[in-house]
Amino acid sequence: MVKRTKTKVFDTETATVIKKVTHGVWGEPTGYEATLYQTPEGDYFIYTNGGEDSPFKKENICSYTKANANRFLGATQV
Repeated sequence: MVKRTKTKVFDTETATVIKKVTHGVWGEPTGYEATLYQTPEGDYFIYTNGGEDSPFKKENICSYTKANANRFLGATQV
């Protein structure tokens, strides 16, 4: 998936997966996945997707700061 902002391009094909979290199983209405990526330029973003009853009903990419990335990792330094 690719998302473009005014100044950045976030592409799951060219970025490095830092951490992936899954809840439930594929196809489960409450199941979801959240994957933290780092771009070759050093930027962070999170990809989310899930079932109709999950917190992530639609496939999406959101920019993440280094501080948010560290929180997602559970205080592990990036």
